[in-house]
Amino acid sequence: MDLFSRSWTALRTAVAELPDEAFARPSGCTGWLVRDLVCHLVIDAQDVLITLATPADAEPTRDALTYWDVTATPPTGEDPLDALTVRLAAAYEEPWLLKFHLDDLGSAAGRAAGLADPAARVGTRDEVLTTGDYLTTYVMECTLHHLDLIAHLPGVAGPPAEGLARCREMLEEIVGAAFPASFSDADALLVGTGRRGPSDAEKSALGDLAAKLPVVLG
Repeated sequence: MDLFSRSWTALRTAVAELPDEAFARPSGCTGWLVRDLVCHLVIDAQDVLITLATPADAEPTRDALTYWDVTATPPTGEDPLDALTVRLAAAYEEPWLLKFHLDDLGSAAGRAAGLADPAARVGTRDEVLTTGDYLTTYVMECTLHHLDLIAHLPGVAGPPAEGLARCREMLEEIVGAAFPASFSDADALLVGTGRRGPSDAEKSALGDLAAKLPVVLG
C-alpha cells in the first residue's frame, strides 16, 4: 500500500512539474504524445476510484501477478481505446487543464487507497482481487508509465527506486526467469516489456531469456 502511494505520488508530481511544451513531445507509448499519456493517467485514476468503491464477496480469482493478460505483441497505437485517448487528450487543449484533472482525480485516488483495507476484496475487469493485490498491480502501472513519461524528457525525475526494484521482481516472476545483474531495474523493465529492443550486448547477456521477450502486460 505504501509503495503504491509513493509510486503514484511520484508520477503525479512529475506531471505537475512538466513545462507546457513537454506535453507535445512523444512519450514511450507507441503513437502517444505526453499529453495522451497524461490523459490515460486520468483514466487510471478513475479506475482506481471505481475499483476501490466496488467491493466483492467472492474469493479472489487473480492476484498481483495473474491479474495481467500477457501477450508478446507490443501495442501499435491503433487500438480503438488508444485512439479514443488521443481524441480525449486533444479536447483538453491546454496542458494546465490536464494537470488540474489529474491532480484532482489522482489525489482523490491516492486518499482512497490510503484508507482502503488491503485484505478487502474488490471487483474489476470481471475478476476479484484483494485491495492489496490490486494496488500492487498499479505499482507496475505507475512505474511503467513513469518510464514512458520520461522516455524523451531526460531532465524529468524518474520512478522511485523501490518501485523499480519491486516491478523488476514481479516481471521476473511473470517471465519465470531473472534478468542479468548487468541490467538496471529500469532497463529490465524497458526491454522486458518491449518498450525498447535490447542492444547486441544486452541480447547476449539475456541468453535464452531473450526468446521469451517482450512480455506485454495488458
